[in-house]
Amino acid sequence: MTDNEQTLIAHTDGACRGNPGPGGWGVLVQRGEAEQELLGAEAQTTNNRMEIMAAIEALKHTAQYEGTPLVIVTDSTYVKNGITDWIDNWKRRGWKTAAGKPVKNQDLWKELDAVSASRDVQWQWVKGHSGDPGNERADELANRAIDTML
Repeated sequence: MTDNEQTLIAHTDGACRGNPGPGGWGVLVQRGEAEQELLGAEAQTTNNRMEIMAAIEALKHTAQYEGTPLVIVTDSTYVKNGITDWIDNWKRRGWKTAAGKPVKNQDLWKELDAVSASRDVQWQWVKGHSGDPGNERADELANRAIDTML
């Protein structure tokens, strides 16, 4: 991580009670010493959808800082690999996997692609539930979102 005042860091996480079931997403945005918490929930969803939603919401919320480097820290290899490694091939194949099946969560992948296209984003993976303070806070936010809905 960097402590550069000009870099935004967004810790993102998704949670689901049952899969599918009630789900929530959480984002902790940090810029220097300033922090902002974001959260949201859906009544019937999956964990993977909430992980993608957290990243989308982090990008939407920080759009006002376009041109400012953004680090998105996620504990989801699905999100990190999807946006950095798999998405170009999905688009080339008409949103099909290598096996020729439709990409799951295609609506959210398209939205994530669109909101990140013009941004300087560095994607970082961190092991979940391993004591990373930003990841733990994002997880708490995602679970709080579910609790407020239930």
